[in-house]
Amino acid sequence: MASIAAPAPSKAARVRQTVRDARDAIEHWLEAERDQLMLWLPVMLGAGAAAWFVLPDTRDWAVSMLCAAAVAAGALATARGGRAGVALAIAAMTFLLGLTLAWTRAERVAAPVLARPVVALLSGRVVRVEPLPARELTRVTLDRLRWQKAPDPAPVRIRVNLPADATPPGLTAGATLRLRARLMPPPSPAVPGAYDFARVAWFDRIGATGRGFAPIAIVSPGAADSGIRGRLTAHIQSRLPGSAGGIAAALATGDTGAIAEDDAEAMRRAGLAHLLSVSGLHITAAVGIVMWLAMRLLALSPRLALTGHVPLLAAAMGALAAIGYTWITGAQVPTIRSCVAALMVLAALALGREAVTLRLVAVGALVVLLAWPEAIVSPSFQLSFAAVTAIVALHEHPRVRAGLLPRDEDRVRKLARHLASLLLTGVVVEVALMPIAAYHFHKAGLYGALANIVAIPLTTFIVMPAEAIALLLDTIALGWPAWVVTGIATDALLWIARTVVALPGAVTALPQMPSAAFALMIAGGLWVALWRTRWRRLGIVPLAVGAGWALLTPAPDLIVSGDGRHLAWRDAAGGLAILRDRTGDYMRDTLAQGGGLDGEPALLSDTPGARCNRDLCWMERAVGDRRWRIMATRSGYLIATDRLIPRCAAADVVISDRRLPRRCRARWLTLDRPALARTGGIALTFATARVTTVNMAGDAHPWRRAPIERVMVRPRRTAIEDTRRAAP
Repeated sequence: MASIAAPAPSKAARVRQTVRDARDAIEHWLEAERDQLMLWLPVMLGAGAAAWFVLPDTRDWAVSMLCAAAVAAGALATARGGRAGVALAIAAMTFLLGLTLAWTRAERVAAPVLARPVVALLSGRVVRVEPLPARELTRVTLDRLRWQKAPDPAPVRIRVNLPADATPPGLTAGATLRLRARLMPPPSPAVPGAYDFARVAWFDRIGATGRGFAPIAIVSPGAADSGIRGRLTAHIQSRLPGSAGGIAAALATGDTGAIAEDDAEAMRRAGLAHLLSVSGLHITAAVGIVMWLAMRLLALSPRLALTGHVPLLAAAMGALAAIGYTWITGAQVPTIRSCVAALMVLAALALGREAVTLRLVAVGALVVLLAWPEAIVSPSFQLSFAAVTAIVALHEHPRVRAGLLPRDEDRVRKLARHLASLLLTGVVVEVALMPIAAYHFHKAGLYGALANIVAIPLTTFIVMPAEAIALLLDTIALGWPAWVVTGIATDALLWIARTVVALPGAVTALPQMPSAAFALMIAGGLWVALWRTRWRRLGIVPLAVGAGWALLTPAPDLIVSGDGRHLAWRDAAGGLAILRDRTGDYMRDTLAQGGGLDGEPALLSDTPGARCNRDLCWMERAVGDRRWRIMATRSGYLIATDRLIPRCAAADVVISDRRLPRRCRARWLTLDRPALARTGGIALTFATARVTTVNMAGDAHPWRRAPIERVMVRPRRTAIEDTRRAAP
């Protein structure tokens, strides 16, 4: 009897079967990764908060919230009891929560911001005093302000720098200070990719910054002294002068004001700057020292030792040490974050659980983001959590854990294993931090891992214990031997930084990378670090794409500051030259970093391809098959119209810090004061006709007061045109 062949499945049936197979594969994968799903809660919370900072206006924020809610509802409706739908719904709602928290936090901290620079006579209560002896300044934060003539709007909190020689003696927190000051609004980034102090000041409720000058007087005194933090800082600096004392003070109180700028820059370039800001390393060292001493002292009591409560009591003392250290160092957000993590580690130890895990890191990140969602865009948050996540993920890997397990072996092999662990950890941390450092600071260190292998143990096991012993012995006036050890160790730390910086190729300068490339690298890194099955390898794809995108992004050819007074021009040889011969150090560094230059920029007046006189600079450069012509004003003197108008018409880009005549219009971009007030700083790349601005179109973030409008350049209007269609 002949068999009858089954009919071939229809195309629709094959599609349904493919969908079912894909769903089953995802369910199987999530079941294998079920212990890791919780780790993505802070990631999605941070993604939502970051989306609020990246997206420009309320319409985009509202649409994102509605889309997240729709995804959550759709995922729950189609979950059918599976893990994938529930996980997607939770992720979408967590994203929605993060965006909402960032939005509401920005509205909740709202405070008046100065509209324009003013010189004012005012008085206010001193909230914080920060001595900066290395810069011969004292930084003071004031609130409860009373103005002789209040500006409109009048800030409720300001921060001013006082010259050291004009700072009244006995200035402490709580005092009422009367002074004259030149105040200005908190500055936005001078150029794309620069530090955004306006955003930081908004969340600190600082409405103006500036410089005070005489007469400066204390109307009513504050606290009897500068408090335990101030006294401790002054005591340490009296024992160790110079940058060594500044580093010792930074480790004990978080005050870095006494470190010379050259030494601080050497620490940054060597990848050791994290040692100067109180973070998890310092909290861990303080807790470890206290617990070690407590366990040995408590174990001297046989009765107490037999109860088995010595580790628990030592952990409690370690918790008190963490809280006290956080309070002494000023209780800044990074320090609070580290303290919370330390307390959770101690709680896990007390409960008999594994202390350092990715779950612990995730809980710490959740606590910080729920309280301060703006931390997601902070370099300190990104650097610290990236480092901790990389370290924990590395040591949780089965092969690494098996290779580094202690075993019965001779001392040489044991030492080699410890050194290999330090080197591997340092390399992984350096790789994890490199994209973040390149994105925020435009620099990447090549020898940071090697420097940290020596510097971290030196700081943890010699500098901090010696300093703690010295402070303890100073109570009976016997601390000088320990101070000698501390001084030698801090000098060695500075020597390491200076030596590393002096090596060839120690620091690589990079131009501003696209934010999307940075996001791809972060997403790929998290995918690799947080999953455990072979699917984690897929994270290498966005990581590689983001890194390639960042490396292939050309450096800008022209960078213009937001006030139009400064610019950096890239010549045919690839070097940078600046417009004004007397540009300040801060602006020189900002322009150099924006252009990916590690070093001092040249002067346009000395650069081939540029012609400058007292009032104008004219630059020409061939890019591809086109010659670009740039004109910039460089003085405050008026230029005859019959000379200016023809030059404007011949230039592709005209730049000025003043309002130009209506007939002075460039062939492509006219960047005078009104245009730059809308755009902020600008970076131009001629090969791709790419224009990057500080301000986004319709930017509704509260610290942006001058939204940019992108429209076509017309003969009688100054604006930024659509470069994709109108670029020459």
